Amino acid sequence: METVIPRWEWRTFGAGFSGAGNPFATLEPGGIQESDELYLLSPLSDVNVKVRDRLMDIKRLEQVNSDRLEQWKPVMREAFPLAAAEAGRVLAILGMVPPALARADYTIDQFVAELLRPDGRLRAVEVHKTRTRYKVEGCLAELADVVAEGRTTCTIAIESENPSRVIAALRTLGLDRHKNVNYPRGLKSLVGMIG
Repeated sequence: METVIPRWEWRTFGAGFSGAGNPFATLEPGGIQESDELYLLSPLSDVNVKVRDRLMDIKRLEQVNSDRLEQWKPVMREAFPLAAAEAGRVLAILGMVPPALARADYTIDQFVAELLRPDGRLRAVEVHKTRTRYKVEGCLAELADVVAEGRTTCTIAIESENPSRVIAALRTLGLDRHKNVNYPRGLKSLVGMIG
C-alpha cells in the first residue's frame, strides 16, 4: 500500500436524514456514487473490513480523541485472489485464529465459504450504497442510503486529516449533538448482531 495519512472520521446512522431532515439540503452535491460491497463483520472486532471492486479493503481504528472523533488508518488493500498469508491476516484482524489454509490463494467466494462461514461467528453482509458527496469546512462529507440484508438506513460521514475541521463541519451542519457511530458498529446494529 502507498503511504496514507490516517483520517479523523465522524459518522452517524438514522432514518431521519433524508427529505426535510437532510442537513446538506442547501449545499451543492459533488457527485453521486452507487456501489455494492461485502462487509465482513465480527463480534470480536470493530475493524472496518470490506470487499469493494474485488479488493480486500481494511481500515483500523488508531485512536479516539477528546471530542470522540475516531482516527482510522488503511492497513490493507489487496486484490483477489488473496494469497493464503493475506487471507490468514484478514482472519486475525477480525479477531479469529486462522485455521490451516488448504489453498495457495483464495477467490472471494472461497474465502467466504471456506474460511469465514464455517466459524459461525463471522458474517459476510452484502451492502448496497448510494452515496452523495459534499465538501463542508474543508472536509469530505457524504450522505448515503444503505441497504443490507433487506434493511435500510441512512448514514452521514465527515472526515479530514484535521480533527478541528471535522468539528467545525459538524457545527455548521448542526450535527454536533449526534453520536459518533463507526461503520462496523452501525452495520452490526442494522443487521441485528448487536443491540
